[in-house]
Amino acid sequence: MSSFDPFVGPSPRWFSIDAHRPFLEDLADGVLAWLGERDPEALSDAVVLLPNRRAARAFSQALAGRAGDRAVLLPEVRPLGDLEEDEPPFSPGDVGLDLPPAIEARARRFELARLIVESDLRPDLTPVGALGLADALSRFLDSCQIEEVEDLSKLDEMVSGDLARHWQESARFLRLATERWPARLAELGMVDPAWRQSRLLRLLAERWTESPPDRPVLAAGSTGTAPAAAAVLKAVAQAPRGAVVVPGLDRDMADDVWGEVVGTPERPGDAQHPQHALAKLLTAVEVERGAVRPWFRPAEDAVAARKGRARGRVLAEALRPAETTGDWKSAIDALRDEVADVTGADPVAEGLEGLSVLTAENEEDAAAAIAVMMREALETPGRTCALVTPDLDLSRRVSARLERWGVVADSSSGAPLSRTSAGRLLSLSARVLADPLDPQALLGLLKHPAVNITLEGHEYTDARRGLERLALRGPRLRDFTRARTKLLKARSVRDDGKVPSDSTATQARAAEALLDRLEALIAPARAVPEPTLDQAARTLTGFVESVAGLDAWAGNDGEAAAVLLAGLIAHGAPLGELDATAFARLLTKLMDAETVRAGDATHPSLRILGAIEARLVRADRVILAGLEEGVWPGAASVDPLLSRPMRAAVGLPPPEKRLGQTAQDFIQAASSPEVVLVERRRRGGQPAVPSRWLWRLRMLARGAGVQVAEATTPLTLARALDAPTGDDKPAKRPRPTPPVARRPRKLPVTAVERWVRDPYAVYARYVLGLKELERPGRSAEALARGTAVHKALERLVVSWPEALPDDCEGVLHDLLIEELGHAGFDAAAMAREGPLARNCARTLSRLEAERRARGIEVRVEESVQHTFAAPFGPFTVTAKADRIEISAHGAAVMDFKTGQIPSKKQIEANFAPQLSLTGAILAEAGLKDRGPIEPEELTYVRVTGRDRADEVAIRASGAEALALSMAALARLKAGVERFDDPATPYVSWAAPQFMGNFGGNYDHLARVWEWHVAGGGEGDEA
Repeated sequence: MSSFDPFVGPSPRWFSIDAHRPFLEDLADGVLAWLGERDPEALSDAVVLLPNRRAARAFSQALAGRAGDRAVLLPEVRPLGDLEEDEPPFSPGDVGLDLPPAIEARARRFELARLIVESDLRPDLTPVGALGLADALSRFLDSCQIEEVEDLSKLDEMVSGDLARHWQESARFLRLATERWPARLAELGMVDPAWRQSRLLRLLAERWTESPPDRPVLAAGSTGTAPAAAAVLKAVAQAPRGAVVVPGLDRDMADDVWGEVVGTPERPGDAQHPQHALAKLLTAVEVERGAVRPWFRPAEDAVAARKGRARGRVLAEALRPAETTGDWKSAIDALRDEVADVTGADPVAEGLEGLSVLTAENEEDAAAAIAVMMREALETPGRTCALVTPDLDLSRRVSARLERWGVVADSSSGAPLSRTSAGRLLSLSARVLADPLDPQALLGLLKHPAVNITLEGHEYTDARRGLERLALRGPRLRDFTRARTKLLKARSVRDDGKVPSDSTATQARAAEALLDRLEALIAPARAVPEPTLDQAARTLTGFVESVAGLDAWAGNDGEAAAVLLAGLIAHGAPLGELDATAFARLLTKLMDAETVRAGDATHPSLRILGAIEARLVRADRVILAGLEEGVWPGAASVDPLLSRPMRAAVGLPPPEKRLGQTAQDFIQAASSPEVVLVERRRRGGQPAVPSRWLWRLRMLARGAGVQVAEATTPLTLARALDAPTGDDKPAKRPRPTPPVARRPRKLPVTAVERWVRDPYAVYARYVLGLKELERPGRSAEALARGTAVHKALERLVVSWPEALPDDCEGVLHDLLIEELGHAGFDAAAMAREGPLARNCARTLSRLEAERRARGIEVRVEESVQHTFAAPFGPFTVTAKADRIEISAHGAAVMDFKTGQIPSKKQIEANFAPQLSLTGAILAEAGLKDRGPIEPEELTYVRVTGRDRADEVAIRASGAEALALSMAALARLKAGVERFDDPATPYVSWAAPQFMGNFGGNYDHLARVWEWHVAGGGEGDEA
């Protein structure tokens, strides 16, 4: 290895590693080159300061890997951003030992919220609002402490200054908070973490300035954005055996462009430029850019080195300050002239070699293509691939896609606590305590893998299944009493004499026991409607341990959940009271902010990194995703407490400072030999704007007459993986032809109506025996409203068969409200349904009085049937009429609808034969207690509660009613005869014109979307 000594020569000693070089590997090579033939123990005496703990671990691994078989003792590798006085380079009794300890982050958050609640800073704040304001205040304090802003007297001027009222109130709030918070910390004997860290760095800088260390000290990878960190770097560079290595300093940038980046006191530099942080650092330490020397560079292929430098030049030109982009053409020409005499190659084209852009339509397309590229990297042994993106949602999608191959990448972002098993357990438990019979929350909790409630004499699995099947499916239940009523009904003998099966009875009894147990566990939480935050946390903790035991706190996620609840119990009391629903929302918000790292990667050669974590990491293939405005770069942060002028007056940097740092991260990652830039045309269902960096790169390439390569193969491969195999044509319209012996011989008139329109639905229901499974807590809307109207009318007729009550409208209204409650309408829905019920009662009471004035006999929900001969054997059609009015002249058949009613043309065309077939049954078979009755009227009654929409539509009367009825029966007989032919298929949607407003429960089985929508037509002819 060649000789290299960074600690010789005059100080200060500043070095830089080019952006296209692997930073940590080159740093390790330089350290080993300095070690040379020295005693291996010499390296153990050195100190290496890196930006953070992840970089420190990665450098140790790189150093060990580069050493190979050579025996070396590793140096002291410490994170500059997280120093402690009991760790090297500090020693016991050294500087900073007398500093108070830093307050723990969660405790600080709650203490700030407590300060806000207990003072007059912001009166009438909820706990959620107090914690949100505490977060904003915490960010302000951190900014002041990192930037070492101590004089906040400007806030006093702002309070009485010429500002908008809300900014004046904000300044007053900050002034009071910055006075009271230090006093509170003094009471606790603690300090803020950011202040302590800055103070430690300052003390270290002062110590090393006064008494420089006599051991080798190397500070690398930091850009010194914090003044205290910059002071440490300055002290290290000036030490007799010290050196500083910065990442990606552009030594080739034109002086005029560098001047725009540096700026002047009167005109600050471009804070969004990737070199701004380094320019500010060099200005602060009084070092010229030309004095920064290249770090040790191991031998490399000349072509690769040239391409790497060209990539760096192209990226630097693309992201030059906006004020200088007018000189792009001249810069390109100058770059080409500079290289022409050496190699003759086009530096722009060389710089873009190995760089491509993948344009995906949306998040799923992007995730699928990225997963394919990462999986492809595993085909080459030893090859590494890194996805770098600040978009956590995209990184999680990619992780999910990789699981199809059993690959778990090493992810630095982890997952929010709310997305882990323990987090879901906490969230579901809190929701159940807030609303015990929320079916989705309750079933989610009962099916959670950690939950297993002990029930005496019953199996938990039976209880869980029984509660779901027999109680929670269907309309939403309001209380435990109604749930028990449903369970009792499920295990009792039905009115028709049918006895429930043994399994159903067993599940119903077990479900009753589970319901009793749940009610007992939930009772303590319901006893205090609005507990304090710590009481709510204690109640939740007890409930979780009751349903899941102590195993609920196992694993990384369980430990994080326990720590979160412990923090709420310890610090939540002063934040005030809140109801269970608000506590569940607060808990979810808190868990979203907690990150849990699983550490279960199966392929460490694949990494998913955030932009910050990827600063010093290099891989063979680097994928940069999320290149849309608002994602990468993100929007400049909005400070809810300080406007831009207020930040400048206080001495805080502009919000764009962060954008410049992310731009540097982008250049470092995009300088890798093989890079794929991923953009999406749509994000979150909305059109996305390409990242300004990508746009500038394309504009530069276009101006140079060079095209940026498009990566299309990964998208093609990803789509091929999910494409159907073989014939990729849409499915054909199904045409099942079951044996005639399996075809139904008995149908209700409602099913006949469906049969006419959609024969496949009858096949699925009556041949295959498939019934729709009700959704838990389904919305009680149109169907339930119609059922409630029918029930209310039935109860009115049964209770008052002859004379109507004096207040018929009021009685009907009460019956409707009661039946709507039974149907599962919640309080919010009842607020809407109440006025509609009043209008319905008015319409129906008026109709009832008018109809009964004719001297009729009223039958409601009357069941009738008629059997006739057919080729394969007798066929029976049944009906359950909403209302039959019997007079001396015949019978009026009535059907009540809460939605649209069929037109007369539909009845005549046999598309709506419900009323006409009921009339035919009365004419042929009659009622059970009397002979045949001719239909004299076929009437629909539309009842919506909206006066203009309510109507009584007589579709036929007199001889026409009888004729329509007998014609419908003749068509039914012809249809039965046709389907008694085994060749006649049950085609899907024989009358597709009704699909929009007469959808079926079996359309997904018939794959209607494929043959009717995706196929662009109606498929095969019926």
